[in-house]
Amino acid sequence: MTIPPPLFDTGLARRRLARATRAGYADFLLSRLADDLDDRLSAVLRAFPEALDLGTPSAAPARGLLRSGRVGAITRVAPLAEAGDGLSLTVGDPEALPLAASRFDLAVSLLALQHVNDLPGALAQLRRVLKPDGLFVGCLLGGRTLTELRQAFGQAEVEIEGGISPRVAPFAEVREMGSLLQRAGFALPVTDVDTITVRYADPFALMRDLRAMGLTNVLTERRRTPLRRDTLMRMAAIYAERFADPDGRLRATFEILWLSGWAPHESQQKPLKPGSAKSRLADALGVPEITPGKITPGMTSDP
Repeated sequence: MTIPPPLFDTGLARRRLARATRAGYADFLLSRLADDLDDRLSAVLRAFPEALDLGTPSAAPARGLLRSGRVGAITRVAPLAEAGDGLSLTVGDPEALPLAASRFDLAVSLLALQHVNDLPGALAQLRRVLKPDGLFVGCLLGGRTLTELRQAFGQAEVEIEGGISPRVAPFAEVREMGSLLQRAGFALPVTDVDTITVRYADPFALMRDLRAMGLTNVLTERRRTPLRRDTLMRMAAIYAERFADPDGRLRATFEILWLSGWAPHESQQKPLKPGSAKSRLADALGVPEITPGKITPGMTSDP
């Protein structure tokens, strides 16, 4: 039996992130998401003595959580070695967490899980390291991310080269994520979507930012030959034709999928079994109960 290659080249992903970090990581998107994480956690009225930050490209959000006073201590499982600055650091992979079970009260992960080859397995490991009633909150890039760039590149390659090469990774869809959280054993799973639009003078500025975030192509089956200049210039022209605002600046979409779930605990709310209700909805609403197939006087059966 032939085992298919992994979707993502994780070694290349680390090298691309290391290059971006050395050159000066473009943190505008991550900073926005760190603020959103802070808002989401502010609605949870409890303290988190020990927290895990899984794979977030920069330690800045974890340091922000420490300063907020919401967590007592943070362990980072990071893709690269970095200065600790008050954080416990382990260089590791989200798919193979070197951590004890039931250790953390909170786990967070920002912009790390979209390049995981086994996302259900990574979520299951996150569930394993949480204490009962521990909380996971994270986000990853969703399916509409960079839709403008993908469309422009696709059309340009068809016109110039007669086909499309695998250039942008497939992203998760929000409708899938709730099921994945449940499969991983999380209780009370919640998913929602935030769309962030960033505007650029030209597509090349967008591509520089992607490079500075370590978000360039790391597909295992990526194209290995250099990009043709005529294809690149045609892509830029299509992008400008189709996705320019009235002032000439170009839109780039980043779809953010937010996930949250709790490690199961007996104190959590659970759905009642069908047929276990002790009162009728009609009584609560103060209206007559209508039995299927029965017509109440004064009512009509017409639709």
